[in-house]
Amino acid sequence: MEKYDLVIIGAGPAGYAAAMRSLDFKKRTLLVEKGEVGGAGVTNGALSSKTWWELSRGAASFRKNLKRFNIEIPSMNYKEIQDEVLRAVHERKDMLEVHMQLMKDSHFIGLLSYKKGKAKLLGQNEIEIDTGDGPKEVIWADYIILATGSRPRYLPDLPIDEKIVMTSDGIEKMQDFPESMVIVGAGVIGCEFATIFSGFGKTKVSLIDKGDRILPFEDEDVVRVIERNMENSGVLVHRNSHLIRMEIKNSRVEYELEYDDGTKGTFNVEKALVAVGRVPNYEDLWDDKISISINKRGIEDSDTQTNIANIYAVGDITSDISLVNVGELEGRYAVEKIFGRPKRKLVYENISTIMFLNPEVAGVGLNETQAKERGLDYKVVTLDYSCIPRAIAKRNTQGFIKLIVTNNEPMKILGVKIIGNHASSAIQAIALLIFMDKGIEELSECVHPHPSITEGIQECVRMLLGISMFKPDALRGKLSCRTRISGVYADLKF
Repeated sequence: MEKYDLVIIGAGPAGYAAAMRSLDFKKRTLLVEKGEVGGAGVTNGALSSKTWWELSRGAASFRKNLKRFNIEIPSMNYKEIQDEVLRAVHERKDMLEVHMQLMKDSHFIGLLSYKKGKAKLLGQNEIEIDTGDGPKEVIWADYIILATGSRPRYLPDLPIDEKIVMTSDGIEKMQDFPESMVIVGAGVIGCEFATIFSGFGKTKVSLIDKGDRILPFEDEDVVRVIERNMENSGVLVHRNSHLIRMEIKNSRVEYELEYDDGTKGTFNVEKALVAVGRVPNYEDLWDDKISISINKRGIEDSDTQTNIANIYAVGDITSDISLVNVGELEGRYAVEKIFGRPKRKLVYENISTIMFLNPEVAGVGLNETQAKERGLDYKVVTLDYSCIPRAIAKRNTQGFIKLIVTNNEPMKILGVKIIGNHASSAIQAIALLIFMDKGIEELSECVHPHPSITEGIQECVRMLLGISMFKPDALRGKLSCRTRISGVYADLKF
């Protein structure tokens, strides 16, 4: 029986990161994957959908500026756009595979092995691997990391065939832009795909929302901008509605909604996308005699360690945050915990996020909705993009920066939310300060490049300190600086 120091099941973002970190400790490591290297983070998830978003944004921007060139809207080649997405996916996947091969042939020779096949835990240390070619192999592992990721959630009453009624997996296989599409689910995934397909301008998109607004976990001021842009792009938002029937008829989709006021409506579209979250992949991953604790959200873990001492779980398979950057962080941390002592505790408070909408939305820490739910007293400052020279130069001043800090002298950062161009590239300094448990004064004297969106963050900080160039009292509607104490708002006075 072949023996390894560590066996990692799953070569997505979390598993791949764990394998590479294991090599740093010079441990004999086996990486097992039944599908494609890179997992959903590359092949049919994060990278592919974000490539679609970038191409869609380019198409929308081109149409917006056609008047400057005095030309009509040209037709778009769906196959070429789809091929560009596939090229991006293969570029990343090939790099991961080549890198892994080069690592095996470098000074790490003999440490890293890779097997393509389905793995199953037979015991606390024994793993069966079925490559589909020949007899099954059983190996021994001192430690095991489970990193098998997640898949789109299916709703049992919907006729999902991945051709007409699809999940995000089926979207990749479409042959042309549909003339119409309904999206079930108004969370991040649903809203991102609504943004993508409406951005190309070829598809009439409808979005089913059981509440009175999309993205229910997000701040209202952020949602207002996103909803307005969606509707300006032709998206129909079915608010306060419940899907009571969906059928495939004559190779099209017929769906019926019931609204909160008791009325009903029947609609017919070419395609449907079901975007109601993802579920962890742990079915048939271990033998019945292994009692790994799970709940409705995934495998239960404590600091990446399961209830079985030598078995760890990372990434989407756990009940933690399901993001690529979080999966990579957890994969690396689990290895450090197994073979060494992590320099710092695994924390999630400074995890940066981005939603690929119109415009993009990025944040770190708490948003204002979460701060309210926790009953916190805080100070919050908002600065409109029209006050930022870089946004003016880009001829797109839609958006704002919102910075939330504690209501005390240190003014430690609770969170920031930015909606607008370059949002994701403007939050890293905030993430670092949250991680360091620092206040805002360090940001006030930074010399930012000019013009840049990060200058807006500096102006927010200076507003909180009472030393800003633009004064909130003079530019009401573009700047605000308030406190919230015991649920009551008041303007900050300096």
